[in-house]
Amino acid sequence: MDRTYWHKQTIDKPLFPDLLWSRPENRAFAGKLFIAGGNAYGFAAAAEAYQAAGKAGIGTCRVLLPDSLQKTVGRTFEAGEYAPSTPSGSFASNALAEFLEAADWADGSLLAGDVGRNSETAILFEQFVQKYTGQLTLTKDAADYFTGVPQLLIERPDTLLVVSMAQLQKFAVSAKFTSAFTFDMDLLHLVEALHEFTTQHGLFIIIKHLDTICAAVKGQVSTTKLASEKQIWRVVTAAHASVWWLQNPSKPFEALTTALVN
Repeated sequence: MDRTYWHKQTIDKPLFPDLLWSRPENRAFAGKLFIAGGNAYGFAAAAEAYQAAGKAGIGTCRVLLPDSLQKTVGRTFEAGEYAPSTPSGSFASNALAEFLEAADWADGSLLAGDVGRNSETAILFEQFVQKYTGQLTLTKDAADYFTGVPQLLIERPDTLLVVSMAQLQKFAVSAKFTSAFTFDMDLLHLVEALHEFTTQHGLFIIIKHLDTICAAVKGQVSTTKLASEKQIWRVVTAAHASVWWLQNPSKPFEALTTALVN
């Protein structure tokens, strides 16, 4: 069977070395990233994404947190900006203006997670993805808000999911995808399923399976063999992918693939 859509790389042998050598040398030209995440009980994902984006070479970051965190983290995390929160401490639906303003400022946006489960946050996220037209990455529980309404992301251009196998299963079932994503599938069948899914739907996907990370864009799939198993990977990977993608907007597959060896 012809699998010209499958591209393999290793950490020390990237598929697209030209992208590594053509990075912006001046931070003023290295792009702007908007990151949102957190709830009253924590903001680890947003802080981790901020740090990872810096290491990945972003020019400027803005981090939006719910204002329920302002008293506890205002002094320790100086990069934070704040938007309205619900009584339980999650993003409120009337935080939409702050989200759109920050996203319009940026070259790309990342919903980093740790947002909790809240009906107002669900309304906010759904309105945001429908009004915002730029590059958007979702990971952790921020992606969970759309497993039941996958059409909001499937029908949206320039959307990347950095998700677990369990999350991808839910998206595929809700989208009525005919092939099943399973925990026991081998790499070959995972690559074939990712090829089919991203050919049929506009979503870009990054997923880790055992010691390999896959990136899928418009039917093209790259696999990157990791040097060691990574249990905690989604936020850092999402931040790196967001940075490389906004710096190479016309080459999403190459950018996301290269981000995995950065």
